[in-house]
Amino acid sequence: QLQASGGGTVQTGGSLRLSCAASGNTGRINVMGWYRQAPGKQRELVATISRNGQATKYEDSVKDRFTISRDNAKTMVFLQMSGLKPEDTAVYYCTVVTNTQYWGQGTLVTVSS
Repeated sequence: QLQASGGGTVQTGGSLRLSCAASGNTGRINVMGWYRQAPGKQRELVATISRNGQATKYEDSVKDRFTISRDNAKTMVFLQMSGLKPEDTAVYYCTVVTNTQYWGQGTLVTVSS
């Protein structure tokens, strides 16, 4: 089970930190990450992080603005977002991969201009 939090409404240029806590059979979690889905658009990858935290991947539009991190002791993944833009408005979903992919319920981020 994945529980995401931290969404909200901010003005352009603002910051938010998303958190996602995993519970259940967490010992097999490998990659953790965040996707987002804007109204009328397909879900897209935002960022992923490897099991040991050494390898990260970002969607081009969020590079240098977003930072993904994880705490394996607490089985949590975070997304620090800064320099937010209206086009970042979306529902953000956390995800984890074991031998399959699991999704959280989503948290809404709204960036006002």
